[in-house]
Amino acid sequence: MKIEHIYISPGHNFFGHYGKPPGEHNAKEVESVECVEGKGLVGDRFFGFKEDYKGQATFFAMEVYEDLCDRLGVTDKAPSVFRRNILTRGADLSDLIDREFEVQGVRFAGVCECSPCAWMDQAFAPGAEEALRGRGGLRARILTGGVLRVEP
Repeated sequence: MKIEHIYISPGHNFFGHYGKPPGEHNAKEVESVECVEGKGLVGDRFFGFKEDYKGQATFFAMEVYEDLCDRLGVTDKAPSVFRRNILTRGADLSDLIDREFEVQGVRFAGVCECSPCAWMDQAFAPGAEEALRGRGGLRARILTGGVLRVEP
């Protein structure tokens, strides 16, 4: 699994905003991020959110992003709009559900799909929520700390 992008955001845009307008917290692209066992990614909105939280880190496949761009004719949206932290290439993320895995020396437990929500149609394009079903990414717990870096 190769890491192509890492995003963190200090605040929530969609989480907890049901029935209200989305937040306006931009996802910040970083070259590296510190992963803290049981807590999350330093600087991210879910860091220390609650004990044993299933989304301490979220993964999303660049292959899915590229397919959505092609399928929905989108050319002006960055992968950051999906609000996932770690964008990967070369791994089937759904295969990591209910499994432990390691990336760059950091161990994770894949918990569940990072299911798409209705906000995806607004954030990316109409039809995005449906097109993401079953491939919305991966929620994971951090089992051992360390630093993840974008790979050239």
